[in-house]
Amino acid sequence: MANDLPSRVTIVEVGPRDGLQNEPEPIETADKIAFIAKLAAAGLPTIEATSFVHPRAIPQLADSSEVMAGLADTGNATIMALVPNEKGLERAVVAGLKRIAVFTAASNAFTKKNINMTVAESLDVFAVVVGKARAAGMTVRGYVSTAFVCPYAGEIDKSRVRNVSEKLIAMGCDEVAISDTIGAAAPRDVFSTVGHVLESIPVERIALHFHDTYGTALANVYAGLQLGIARFDASAGGLGGCPYAKGASGNLATEDLVYFLDRLGIESGVNLRRVFEASSHIAGCLGRPLPGKQWRRLRVAESNG
Repeated sequence: MANDLPSRVTIVEVGPRDGLQNEPEPIETADKIAFIAKLAAAGLPTIEATSFVHPRAIPQLADSSEVMAGLADTGNATIMALVPNEKGLERAVVAGLKRIAVFTAASNAFTKKNINMTVAESLDVFAVVVGKARAAGMTVRGYVSTAFVCPYAGEIDKSRVRNVSEKLIAMGCDEVAISDTIGAAAPRDVFSTVGHVLESIPVERIALHFHDTYGTALANVYAGLQLGIARFDASAGGLGGCPYAKGASGNLATEDLVYFLDRLGIESGVNLRRVFEASSHIAGCLGRPLPGKQWRRLRVAESNG
């Protein structure tokens, strides 16, 4: 079976945005900039650095423009930011971004709680944002949140996920990240839902975003690999959750994903030790340990060294 898996995987690092947005207290701008620089130095090819959302909505990311202005050389890493609307896009353009992400869901209940719109309304808004972004020379990723289970509406029909994904591709997104927002999916769900999406969207345009609430994230990654998916999101040290999904624990830890891929003989180009160093930097800023298993293992090894 391992011979049938992708030989190389692209990891999209979401810790600086999806991770830090869930922290109770804001992190200093300089510490965020240093965190992102360390992640880039670890070989992560795409880093979601921040979100140009209104500061009142997510105060932890109120310094998005300052973060972008402070980033110097990030090597070959592509820096991406989440953009919720046209005003956010204007700020992203000023910041010089070349890639953005837009965010909807497969559940009306979730989008109403999150952005106070139905899924259809959010797609109408994002069609304008995506069109203007592409006209400005940007590329665009689209997130489909609550693709398996919604904290408000329960189980999600796979046809809804496919329908939203198709609409994001049709409006100009080059990639759709199918997201397990509360970490409730198991491999059977991945085969069913993602397999259904792949009937109409090429595999190279699909990424998977897993949370590890129930400890199934890496099992879900393996299911995705078996489907031919070669793009996965992860968050340094397992930072994050979702401020609009009660009980959603951290994202799949980047170190855990890198270790897993290394053991499978799948290349990622990411250095596990250097990701650990980046995670340790932000753990020091937060004043607490991080939940990732490999981060904790390496910390113990370091302290015993």
